[in-house]
Amino acid sequence: MIKDITIGQFFPGQSTIHKLDPRVKIILTFAFIVIIFFAKTYVGYALIFAYIALAVQLSRVPVRYILKGLKPLLFIIALTFLINVFFTPGNEVLFQVWALKFTREGLNQGTFMALRLVLLVVGTSLLTLTTSPISLTDGIERLLQPLQVIKFPAHELAMMMTIALRFIPTLLEETDKIMKAQMARGADFESGNLFQRAKALVPLLVPLFISAFRRADELAMAMESRCYRGGENRTRMKVLRATRRDYVAVAVTLLLIAGILLDSYVL
Repeated sequence: MIKDITIGQFFPGQSTIHKLDPRVKIILTFAFIVIIFFAKTYVGYALIFAYIALAVQLSRVPVRYILKGLKPLLFIIALTFLINVFFTPGNEVLFQVWALKFTREGLNQGTFMALRLVLLVVGTSLLTLTTSPISLTDGIERLLQPLQVIKFPAHELAMMMTIALRFIPTLLEETDKIMKAQMARGADFESGNLFQRAKALVPLLVPLFISAFRRADELAMAMESRCYRGGENRTRMKVLRATRRDYVAVAVTLLLIAGILLDSYVL
């Protein structure tokens, strides 16, 4: 299951989505996250699904690779669906199991919540899958640049966020290696109750933290040996410039936002 987590991974490519300005992709991702919570009907979610399906198609990232990131969250998605189905009050009762009532309002609410989780994971995964760590750092730094007027460390914060995101796949791979090594020596991470499983993870966490600190120290020494001095007087080989495809992406997203708002609050 650890290998199924795709957060922080980058899928190389030369697609239209890959070539978008990272600043535009970050802004559109936040707009996408916000607009999901404004959708209140199946028509609205159909518009969002069409939008994200178009983005996946243009990104040329395999659909099964994106859906693989949903596997670790299937339990949470199913639990969220069931909780909303049985605990959302409603007037139209479809059937009843003891004191639990299965209502049409609960079915709609549970479906909407499950769809929100799926769309959030897919939408945010596209940002990291189609944006290299360097481009992501530059995009975050440029968006935070106006805050430098008040001495805000925009470059340092962007670098820390990107490094943390970049090392998620590395730490997951390291966790998988340690688990397999300890299982080969007789460790058991699957049997027992919840507390016994949590206790069995203690021998896993210690070498994982040691490995993380060692990697952090090696990275710091590598950056210092290359005379890294943060964002002060730093130049870039590639200057970020918005192109026509960026304006088209913004226009399509604005149309989506307008459609969701009209469907939810006007029609």
